[in-house]
Amino acid sequence: MPSQPETSDRAAKVMLVLLGLSWGLTWPAMRIALEEIPPFSMRAISLGLGAAALLIVMRMQGRRMGFGRRIDWLHIAVGSVLNIVGFTMLSAFALLMTSTSRAAILAYTMPIFAALFSWMVFGERLGAMKLIALALCTAGIAILIYPLAQHGVPLGLLLAVGIGLTWAAGTVYVKWARIDGDPIAIAAWQLAFGWAIVVACLPLAEGGLQIAHAHAKAILCTMFVGLIGSAFAYVLWFRIIGRLSATTASLGILSVPAIGVVASAVLLGERPTVPDIVGFALIFAASACVLLSPGDKAAQAS
Repeated sequence: MPSQPETSDRAAKVMLVLLGLSWGLTWPAMRIALEEIPPFSMRAISLGLGAAALLIVMRMQGRRMGFGRRIDWLHIAVGSVLNIVGFTMLSAFALLMTSTSRAAILAYTMPIFAALFSWMVFGERLGAMKLIALALCTAGIAILIYPLAQHGVPLGLLLAVGIGLTWAAGTVYVKWARIDGDPIAIAAWQLAFGWAIVVACLPLAEGGLQIAHAHAKAILCTMFVGLIGSAFAYVLWFRIIGRLSATTASLGILSVPAIGVVASAVLLGERPTVPDIVGFALIFAASACVLLSPGDKAAQAS
């Protein structure tokens, strides 16, 4: 029979695959929704749905809604600003300024920042497979960025890289904080805090909720983003970073942008260029290095 750490490690990697599919399909869904719903309105709906769904599930299952320490609520608030508000709003505006596939790929500079932050905070060492994965990731992202950078650095590119920076910081922060609570509660309350911040900014940014002219397709895509891209995916994500090191978890989700690119080609008609294809292939290889690597011991050590 497999040992408990091996079983836990295998379960975390299965969750990485499910997470890749969930977040990968969320990118084209967001693009479709944003064609008719402004960013703050779209995020107010999707985050609200995600938070409500998780809180209802917790109540029905009798899970612990609170946390063991008062300081944990502060950690939740900080994590929410980085993980939820930073990611969701930067991604929404990035999608309005660049292609879906480019935004999805450039957001995944995240593993590079996560590896750096993990080294600084946890002293995590990078084994051979992680170093190979980081090298492949860096090469893939460089190939994708180069065509855009030839004519100056567009704002959409900067916003997409900003997604990776804030997400990496949030991932490492939540792992460092060691919040004493149910993983679903950690996800739910971060979504709730993020929703509150977006709703507070909504009147200033858009004058109120703007969905009166949205068709069913945009509404359904917004619901998908909330229930699958937020609720389901964030539960998986916070379970994963509780079982694996921040670097391994971060590198393991590099399949997300590649799935997003394929889904964008099918659903939106976007066609990748030769540099896109080369960059995506390198990112897939980086993801495979992590998913096929031996059991992760850093999670227990950090």
